[in-house]
Amino acid sequence: MIDLRKMEQFVAVAEALHFHRAAARLGMSQPPLTVAMRRLEADLGVPLLERGDKRLLGLTAAGEAFLGEARETLRQADVAIQAARDTAAGRLGRVRLGYVGSALYGRLPETIRAFRAAKPNVDLELREATTAAQLADLEEGALDVGVVIPPVADAAGLTLSDFDDDRLCIALAKDHPLAEAGELAVADLADEPFILWPMVEGRGFHLQVVRLCANAGFVPRVVQEAHGMHAVLSLVAVGAGVAIVPASMQTFRQDRIVYRPIAEPAAAFPLCLATLASSSRASSPAAAAFVELAAGASRGGL
Repeated sequence: MIDLRKMEQFVAVAEALHFHRAAARLGMSQPPLTVAMRRLEADLGVPLLERGDKRLLGLTAAGEAFLGEARETLRQADVAIQAARDTAAGRLGRVRLGYVGSALYGRLPETIRAFRAAKPNVDLELREATTAAQLADLEEGALDVGVVIPPVADAAGLTLSDFDDDRLCIALAKDHPLAEAGELAVADLADEPFILWPMVEGRGFHLQVVRLCANAGFVPRVVQEAHGMHAVLSLVAVGAGVAIVPASMQTFRQDRIVYRPIAEPAAAFPLCLATLASSSRASSPAAAAFVELAAGASRGGL
């Protein structure tokens, strides 16, 4: 086997065509370098250097061929070493990021921009998905980081950290009779048909809406469930029913939807970063770098 050190020594000799100058370039004395070149030629079974009485005359045809490949091998070795170092430092790699739809209306977009600016060589894959789907993908290794809405039914093996805050509001079509009221309370929706997110896709959000209605003295009459908050609001826009949705999404379809705030403290909810606990599977350095930056964002660092 020819190691990289011998290739480096040969390239130095081939470029200098002088053992003493090549040895100085390599930071070694001349005799060991001369011996190393003899051993390299013996290992290859071919002469690489044309030698005169007291100096090198040039390279043999085999030496010329070996020089080109040796340079490329050394270059590729440098690339491999740098890739390993960049990956270990989180400067290179891939982060598969999941998020609930409402997260795009809060702190997440600026966090994504900041991460891409800080880590331009990391491939950041974005996937909108429900909390339940993200948790399943995290467990299966299909996601590295998720932005989810707690509570999480089974958090064993997961690490949850605060990321953003949101609160619920009322959404109804602009031509709905209640849309003319300047203020609305959840109790005003008691007789209205509801569009709701299915519990299986987001237990925390679903239960929070049901509790708000229960606190107002009624059980919501759900006429349709929709998978994804954009789907919920699209149904509201066509008058299929009313909904209680994240207030961060109030810019969505403002031409067709009226949003009204809910003052109750119970309307507030957090968004969390979810990753597998370190004991379950080691996260990539790039994913760890994203979580670190996102944690800084949640503390007002962006």
